[in-house]
Amino acid sequence: MNRSMKSCAIAVGILLSIPQVSQGIPAFARKYGYNCNMCHTAYTKLNDFGQQFRNSGYQTPGQEGLEKNVFELAPPLALRTTFGLFSSHTNTANTAGFKLNGLDLLSAGVLHKNTSYLLIYTPRLDEPAADHTGSAGGTNPSQPGALESASLVFSNLAQEAVNLRIGRFEPGYKPFSSKRSFYLIQSYDVYSFTTPANDFAFDDNQMGLEATGYFRNGFRYAAGVVNGSGANPDNSRAKDLYARVAQVFGRGEGQSAGQRVGLFGYFGWRPTAPGDATSDFAGQGNGTAHKPFSRIGGDISLNWQTVNVHGMFMQGSDDKAIDSGATENYKYTGGFAQVDYAGLMNNRLIGSVAYSWVTPPTSDEERRISAFSLLLRYYLGDWTAVNVALHAEYTHREEGKLEKVKTDQLGLLVDFAF
Repeated sequence: MNRSMKSCAIAVGILLSIPQVSQGIPAFARKYGYNCNMCHTAYTKLNDFGQQFRNSGYQTPGQEGLEKNVFELAPPLALRTTFGLFSSHTNTANTAGFKLNGLDLLSAGVLHKNTSYLLIYTPRLDEPAADHTGSAGGTNPSQPGALESASLVFSNLAQEAVNLRIGRFEPGYKPFSSKRSFYLIQSYDVYSFTTPANDFAFDDNQMGLEATGYFRNGFRYAAGVVNGSGANPDNSRAKDLYARVAQVFGRGEGQSAGQRVGLFGYFGWRPTAPGDATSDFAGQGNGTAHKPFSRIGGDISLNWQTVNVHGMFMQGSDDKAIDSGATENYKYTGGFAQVDYAGLMNNRLIGSVAYSWVTPPTSDEERRISAFSLLLRYYLGDWTAVNVALHAEYTHREEGKLEKVKTDQLGLLVDFAF
């Protein structure tokens, strides 16, 4: 660990000694007058009630139609940003500096009984949102503008058993939300991994429609049809399909109580020939000669008191015809395992340890990934709908096999939501 990383570790020890009270994500807390821990173990991670609230289309379970909608209240707006010191050490370079780690603008609420919406916009940021390697201003912004989510939810088309989400959203095939992870530096590598000739990323929000259902015996499902191209346009007639099923044992949703196991599968098609002179092979235009790819796996989430252990395993496969030079299907495996602990009053201290990996085929072994991460989060403030978290996160990451690129990253951050 280099000198700047040691300094960060000492500083976070001092910061974590400050006693305060934690709260949760603010937009709905302001509406209902709740403490944010009503829906969050500690923001951003949902607890069981928070998961049920989301499943009900941002309505209090059992109170649909009895609460005020967004037209009767102040607009439900929120924002989130993170700022702090980032330090990175690799085989060949050391960097350290302050960074504004993006800005999210959020709005969500009930439009009418069983009809709700979610809107998340990330505005373009140039300077001073440069990363520690230097300015990313001009035509290469540090954060490009994007409409991350824009969806409508029609809840209880059949009481709890059929709910419909349309627009752009985080799809239900993901057993664990990367948007609600405690980690700010290290992502789930298997989520962001793309194959050489297929830019589909498991982590991307998708455009399409999704049906979900929840049953009193603990069975849950999600099924959808989407473009499969993330935020990119897709005029290909072939659409992608997915499904996920899960069973919860005991009371809860497997978030902070109950035990949950699940299976998921994503099945897509990629064009391998252009339909006309103006189209390409990435689903833009009238692509033809579609070939299949899949992402299948399983997941588990176990809870004991304030400890949550969860993880997933996934196998990906691309038809060899997607890569014109390939002689066999591209197959890889990956996953992660994570342990979260919540302690002190109102869960104001969060500790977590995680291991993530991706194992590509022998023809692509230099993209092999393994990462080990640790974090501590401590929540400040005693406001009902404001959250300030002191966040310390360390990751050791290795990529490659014969010539490994080893990276040590440390962040000492302030995570703010209002």
